Amino acid sequence: MMKSKLKFSPKYILLPLILLSIGFLGSCQSGENQSNSDQEVEKITILQTADIHGQLLPHQEFFIENDEFVFKVRGGIANIQTIFKQIKAENPEGTIILDGGDMIQGSAIAALSKGEAFGPIVAAMEYDFLIPGNWEVVYGNTQMQAVLKAYNKPLIAANMYEDATGEMLFKPYIIKEVKGVKLGFLSYNDPEIPIRQNPSFSEGLTFKSIEDNLQAMIKEMKEEKGVDILFLVTHIGISKQVHLADQEIVKGVDFILGNDTHERIRVPLKRKYAQVVEPGAFASFVGRLDLEVKDGKIVGQSYELIDVDPKVYPADPDLDKIVQEQLAPYNATINRVIGHTNTALFRYLVVENAMDNMITDAVRWKTGADIAISNGFRFSTPIVPDETGKAAITYGDVWNMIPVNEKAKTGVASGQQIKDWMEKELNNVFAENPLERFGGWLVRFSGMELTFNANAPKGNRVVSISVGGKPLDLKKEYTLAACLRTGEPMDVICRMPNVKNPKVLDFTVHDIIEQYLKKKGPVSPKIDGRAKALDLPSPVLSQLPNVDYTFK
Repeated sequence: MMKSKLKFSPKYILLPLILLSIGFLGSCQSGENQSNSDQEVEKITILQTADIHGQLLPHQEFFIENDEFVFKVRGGIANIQTIFKQIKAENPEGTIILDGGDMIQGSAIAALSKGEAFGPIVAAMEYDFLIPGNWEVVYGNTQMQAVLKAYNKPLIAANMYEDATGEMLFKPYIIKEVKGVKLGFLSYNDPEIPIRQNPSFSEGLTFKSIEDNLQAMIKEMKEEKGVDILFLVTHIGISKQVHLADQEIVKGVDFILGNDTHERIRVPLKRKYAQVVEPGAFASFVGRLDLEVKDGKIVGQSYELIDVDPKVYPADPDLDKIVQEQLAPYNATINRVIGHTNTALFRYLVVENAMDNMITDAVRWKTGADIAISNGFRFSTPIVPDETGKAAITYGDVWNMIPVNEKAKTGVASGQQIKDWMEKELNNVFAENPLERFGGWLVRFSGMELTFNANAPKGNRVVSISVGGKPLDLKKEYTLAACLRTGEPMDVICRMPNVKNPKVLDFTVHDIIEQYLKKKGPVSPKIDGRAKALDLPSPVLSQLPNVDYTFK
């Protein structure tokens, strides 16, 4: 286990932890008080994974313990299979297993096989059904459908349509009758996929709003199909999922099984109409919801976020064999070492991360731009130095960091454009209205320093911006560098419109990282304060405000 020396304010985490503990005890006690020894009470178990992002093997994972950043080995898809089998054996007639999307993107094996490596793996697993996430479209509609068909499992999504036919791409819901109880699962993917991802990825597809058919679907499932317990399985991010759970439109829904923002909900968030959970990412966790049901009603419940610890849950040998077979053609490429780091690289913080500082520093170094920009992700498993003080960075790690290998792109924008764009990006993360948020993390940059108030009104969050150590001149023009987003208008860079002199360069962002590590390595990137929220405790671990939850 590795520990980072980075510290943060104890006040930021202690109160939420106390509240979480109280909420957890209350939840357990509530379940015990309501449960009944009567034989008619049935136990139903729901297991959920989410946002695996192509991570097949155990890896370093990030935790917070005693106010420190701590790294432990977690994960492994074959280790998850062991958990599935063990828990299913406890309740063989009463267990439902699902995945919440973003399975086939985010790693080298995913990208190099265009998701095809996952067909045989998922087909051999215990999943009852899966949903597509915002990144399933990354290889285009035709390839996505081919990969998902190879799962040989049901897929559901109530708001994805084929442009050519106007027909729904998948069935909107699935109903499972378990121990005489009808369980309904209704799924929605993120309607903003064409904005969040490169527009070319989702060509030929339409993503309708959740409100388009949600009430009709709930009525159909509850009144016509006789569903007793209803779950929404959504891939829209924690802020919108919590907001949705407070809206009357979801009346009749018992749980929102959320996905997308990689949050680690350890106690269900009890909202006005439904409870919300989200089970982390990268195959590092499995969410377990146990329900006691009598006469079609929930009379008791408990929830656990299971750490996928390989020492506790060894890899299932049958699935591990399939995993190794799928990895074999790509191992030499994936494991090629391209550099080293002397500091831990991770990407879990909302405002600034050392990993992105390295990436944007490399892009600015290569292009000579005044400002280099990278999208705000929570991708990539950590890269942690061992007892020698160094860690190898492999080509596979680069795919984890930057899951789409686009060419670099440059352009020119005024200081006023940069300020306006920054206000918009801050609103994407910290908007008071959750419906205006998407993603979850601030854009990253090099060559620019930003201070802001996250809780200020829209358009008034920026306190200061400097470029190259000097205050931003609103009338001056600055050169920008980022990666191309295929399908986006040529005059747009990282969602900033109307840039001048846009140029697509003849090298990719992966090329830049490899050259930078060869020239500058071993690297020692760290959080250096280039982005600061003046009104939030540091570090910022989640964009979810006013809720008794903290990421840990």
